[in-house]
Order: sequence, then C-alpha cells, then structure tokens
Amino acid sequence: MAHAYEAKTALGRIVNEIEESAIALLLGLMTIITFINVVLRYGFNTGLIWGLEAVTFLFAWLVLFGVSYTVKVTAQLGVDAVINLFSPSVRRILALVAGGVCILYAVLVFKGAWDYWAPFAGLDATSGRWFPTGFANSRDQAWYEVIDIPFPEWLTFIEPLMNEGEAYEKLPRFIPYAILPFGMALLLFRFIQAFVRVWTGESSSLIVSHEAEDDIKDVAHLNAGD
Repeated sequence: MAHAYEAKTALGRIVNEIEESAIALLLGLMTIITFINVVLRYGFNTGLIWGLEAVTFLFAWLVLFGVSYTVKVTAQLGVDAVINLFSPSVRRILALVAGGVCILYAVLVFKGAWDYWAPFAGLDATSGRWFPTGFANSRDQAWYEVIDIPFPEWLTFIEPLMNEGEAYEKLPRFIPYAILPFGMALLLFRFIQAFVRVWTGESSSLIVSHEAEDDIKDVAHLNAGD
C-alpha cells in the first residue's frame, strides 16, 4: 500500500501539515456547501447563488493539493515492468533520470502557473519562453472578479492595495487562482524530495506503491478464507 514520506526537516513537516489540513478542510467545505444547497433547493425552493462556483473552486484546489500529496505518499501511477528487468544499479540511474525529468516538468508548469496568476495579483509575469529570465511588465488585472462569490467585508483592507481603493463587489480572481502557483510549487517540492530519496539510497525508485498488486493479494486472501 502507499505510505507517507516521513519528513525529517521542519520544512517537510510544515508542508505535510499544510497539505493534509488543506485537503481535510476543502473536503469538509465542499460537503457542507453542497448539503446546504440541496436542503435549500428541495426544501425551500431557493439556494446559494454562489454555491456552485465556490464548490468548483474548492474542487480545483483539492485536485491541485492532491497532485503533490500523491507524490508524497507514492500513490502516483507508474509502470515498472521493464525497469525491473535491469539490475539495481541501472534501476537507480533510470530513477534519477526520471526524477530529473519530473523536476524539469514541475519547473515548467510552475513558471506557466505563475505567469497566468501574476497579472490577476497585480504582479509581473516572467520573461523567457521556457525558463524565467527575469520579469516582464504585465497588464494589471487585479480588478478582475469571479462571477458569483460575494466579496467578504473582512477583506476590504486589500482594496487600496489591489484595486486602487475601488470596492470589490465579488471576490477578486487572484484569490482562488492563487492555488495555481502554490500547488505547482508544492509539486516541485515533492519531486525534489523524491529525487533526493533516490539519490541518497533511501529509495530505489520513484514508484513505491503497488496498490493494484496489494488489492489482488487481499482479494485472494478473502477468497481463500484467510
């Protein structure tokens, strides 16, 4: 079965807490909002106008947190039938190459995520086609709002900072969109962790979980009456 990586540093433990707490909170909020909307719709013929949009954003956050979480617990899908034909030393080299490719992929996706989100936060996107070479002036889009979710009063302090003092009517987009660079930064962190585990000999492969095989064994035991 998949197992969690035991964090050995303060940063690793902090990231663990962020991921696990966020996933639990997001699942809870999605359940509560959906339940309330169902009760209002079928019991009182009304509903939360912003409910569907909120659940959609929460689900997107859940997916992006889940991407890095599956890397941590080694639950990502992988095929190692060919890799297992080689000797342990060759498998380690292949794992390091695969880890390097994963890190490169995460860097590219993180750059894309930042470049998409930055204008909504009034920040500059990076320059360079593939890798960041600096920052380029971006059109300020911090005034962009979501469609239905109302702007909470306790966030009014950001209006002078992000919207030139103008009042927001709906939640600014940079808030829900912030999961894009944050989630990709978590993914990059997890891939680096996995690469280090292979480099130090703590693991011989990026693929540690074999859940399908474990499930087959469990079924076999049940059929045998164990």
